[in-house]
Amino acid sequence: MTLGEHITQLRKRKKLSQNDLGKKVGTSGDIIGRYERDEVKPSIEVASKIADILNVSLDFLMGKIDVEIEKELLNRVLEIQKMNPEDKNHILYTLDALIKNVKLKTL
Repeated sequence: MTLGEHITQLRKRKKLSQNDLGKKVGTSGDIIGRYERDEVKPSIEVASKIADILNVSLDFLMGKIDVEIEKELLNRVLEIQKMNPEDKNHILYTLDALIKNVKLKTL
């Protein structure tokens, strides 16, 4: 999927018009339309603003990764990453147990 297709799909999912997204980004709806048609590419600063507004990572918006990671989930992972190794291991151990429990329920 192209950058333009990602922007279009995510914008529509958020129920935003091109003009709405343009205002939030600080540009016009016409420019958003040009991005969506892949006529021009946004600067990295504008692409980053679009990703923030659409609540996705810049990597997902740009098509570098195929899996959409929710921004809130990514922020939590980053917080865990900053922790000391012992605390990180405790949290991951607990998380693994919870994931295993959920998987067992679905069987």
